[in-house]
Amino acid sequence: MKNTNTKTIQVPEGMDIKGQIKPGYEHVLTKDALQFVADIARKFDHTRQELLKTRETRQAKWDAGALPDFLPGTKEIRDGDWKIAGVPDDLQKRWVELTGPTERKMVINALNSGADVFMTDFEDALSPTWANIVEGHIALLDYWSGDLVFTDPKSGKNYEVGPNPAMLLVRPRGWHLDEDHILLNGKPIAGSFVDFGLYFYHCAKKILDRGTGPYFYLPKLESHQEAKLWNDVFVHAQNALGLPIGTVKATVLVETLPAAFEMDEILYVMRDHIVGLNVGRWDYIFSYIKVLRNKPEYTLPDRQQVVMGQAFLGAYARLLVQTCHKRGAFAMGGMAAQIPNRREPETNALAMAAVKKDKEREVNEGCDGSWVAHPDLVPVAREVFERLMQGDNQMDTIPGGSVVTRDDLLEIHQGTRTEEGLRTNIRVGIQYIEAWLRGNGAVPLYNLMEDAATAEISRTQLWQWQKHGAALEDGRKVTTEMVDELLIDEMAKLRDVLGAELYDSGRFPEAIEIFKSLSESDELAPFLTLPAYKLLS
Repeated sequence: MKNTNTKTIQVPEGMDIKGQIKPGYEHVLTKDALQFVADIARKFDHTRQELLKTRETRQAKWDAGALPDFLPGTKEIRDGDWKIAGVPDDLQKRWVELTGPTERKMVINALNSGADVFMTDFEDALSPTWANIVEGHIALLDYWSGDLVFTDPKSGKNYEVGPNPAMLLVRPRGWHLDEDHILLNGKPIAGSFVDFGLYFYHCAKKILDRGTGPYFYLPKLESHQEAKLWNDVFVHAQNALGLPIGTVKATVLVETLPAAFEMDEILYVMRDHIVGLNVGRWDYIFSYIKVLRNKPEYTLPDRQQVVMGQAFLGAYARLLVQTCHKRGAFAMGGMAAQIPNRREPETNALAMAAVKKDKEREVNEGCDGSWVAHPDLVPVAREVFERLMQGDNQMDTIPGGSVVTRDDLLEIHQGTRTEEGLRTNIRVGIQYIEAWLRGNGAVPLYNLMEDAATAEISRTQLWQWQKHGAALEDGRKVTTEMVDELLIDEMAKLRDVLGAELYDSGRFPEAIEIFKSLSESDELAPFLTLPAYKLLS
């Protein structure tokens, strides 16, 4: 079958490529690799679709008054005496993990950053334009082929991977995201199948030849059934390439409220392939709002007041460490989203102090490693782990403390709601969406690295405050009219700051429309990336 692009590639029966084929794309979009992806989709997409319907069914029950809870039918798993298959030697030390998109120059710099792990991201930190996806896969294939280099077209500076690169982990897209540029039998294929399939097919054996393994981070899971689907995909892929079961190793981000009640079960169903869980704090806050959206008693305060170590976030992190170490798995801390500000020394000092405090808390809570969002934060986090850790990890230590209950996992943060909190959500949400529409998924704003997860907090929190008429600190009730007035004011200020030419040449009208429609709709949309994706090329 032929596509209609500038360059023809061979594709398997039933598949059509709608994205433009630029020079070099044929290296990853090979017929055999695409056949591998198609086989995964044909075998597993029905289950994926059923699991997405199950999400809607569960949410309907919570909307009608029920609360998330531990599953009675899997109590034997939670009470059982079992452990995961084990952790490879080269994943025993994961003190500092740097995250970022799959952009070529970023990959090189991150691998050279001094971090123990670089998690390269096809999900929240990447705007999934067709070019970003395919060129990201080219960069990863080039890395494992020993060919990853980059020359900056503006400066002429050359970039190449140094002698001691970070361990590479790949985060494919979540189950809910499609890849509209690859059709199978006329329908878009799942982005998760594309990201995992292309990378695994092209790189798994090259990675094994280097003495390591194909390692992944898995996002947005809401149940152990969704985790089992990944496990089944891994088994199929390993069998297809003639690799031993257990070659693939994955870390699961616990970044949804429902998944927090199924940590044991997730580890159990993936026990041959899983090495740990991660505290995905930003998406977790978003999920907390989304799951409990119809319950005014769970209305959160300003985003910056919802901090780790307290209320539902503290309980969830404590349970994650207890669960992981009981099962012989890694407990990975969350993201430090601060970014350096070299032009403002005082602001920079405060940011670095916040990162240090955050990492000290995580080590003391029992985490085996943690995430940072910028290469300059790697030495800050490493210093904490070098000072406080007694070994490569703390997996042999199970923290004490009381049993974490359902009520602990739902405990609301105390705090206030302010007009400045409203304005911050508006500024961050719209600017992030605008950058995402231009192809940038990791956006530095106000000394923080914002990605899709933090933008989701911004728009869902506005939705929640409007829906329930939340009272601000000064007694005013949040209304749509108030939000609209603040939005107009904030955009006028932003246009002044950026300059009329830069602002007007951007995609702010579309970003504002998406943000307004999502934050003011009668029903809360599950993900902002779903409607926004329709506007990407």
